[in-house]
Amino acid sequence: MGKRAAEIAAAGMHNLLISGPPGAGKSMIAKRIPSILPPLTLEESLEVSGIHSIAGTLPEDGILTERPFRMPHHTISAVALTGGGAVPRPGEISLAHRGVLYLDELPEFQQETLEVLRQPLEDGVVRISRNLGQYVFPADFMLVASTNPCPCGFYPNLNRCNCRPQAIKNYIGRISQAFLNRMDLCVETEEVRYTTMKDMREEESSAAIRARVKRVHEIQQERFRGRRYRFNSQMNMEDLEKYCALDAESAERMQDKYEEYHLSARTYGKILKTARTIADLAGAADIQWGHLEEAFVFRNPDRNYWRRD
Repeated sequence: MGKRAAEIAAAGMHNLLISGPPGAGKSMIAKRIPSILPPLTLEESLEVSGIHSIAGTLPEDGILTERPFRMPHHTISAVALTGGGAVPRPGEISLAHRGVLYLDELPEFQQETLEVLRQPLEDGVVRISRNLGQYVFPADFMLVASTNPCPCGFYPNLNRCNCRPQAIKNYIGRISQAFLNRMDLCVETEEVRYTTMKDMREEESSAAIRARVKRVHEIQQERFRGRRYRFNSQMNMEDLEKYCALDAESAERMQDKYEEYHLSARTYGKILKTARTIADLAGAADIQWGHLEEAFVFRNPDRNYWRRD
């Protein structure tokens, strides 16, 4: 499930949240995402290299060709994350432009630091105001985050988790609902069993997954030709209605889900966008119920420890 979620996220540049106990592979999955993303185009490479040149992080051996992967520590300040200073310079979210920003141990970040991500995630840029004027830095990135489900990390395994219900609620409560609503996919990893660890069967390579992701990127480039955005995750309402139209049966089923789980319009839109990416991976012209159902599962709306009630 973790690998599948990572592939879908990479294909549509969707935001991804990974939850699970320590040692279950959360960070490993996140750090492998660059290996399944297509390399930067020449236009993107020059754009990203320019940002890193201004920040003083451009390698001496030339321009960047692989998509950035930034992993700031949870003690980072809001200014270091978004950019700023007396003479404003790009922060981590701009250094992750066209690539991945990975936040490990998400609840350990200061809440006010996480909240500053909300506007860049919506607009694809970060705006900084100073006495001398306003500065705009690019910030079109894929957000990947990971978290333990509780302070000890083992909930809902009650044989190992000794956390009190209020402690679990407080721990997850460090992440605001507004921030969680901006995640397109949420996946849970499980403890790795000994038999799984010793299973020597050959797994699918990153190169094979990257080929599928590259094909879906090309589909989206053609689909959104002439638009200011490039990926399914960024669709506006007009394109959402055009490219995510549902047949009567799927629309009726989604209405049932919408009302049963009290979904917001934002969550519903994200499910449609994710379903469009899943359909693209399957080579389907239209979204089918199976694509919607998988997208819905990855939102995890029925997990008690993510709910605020």
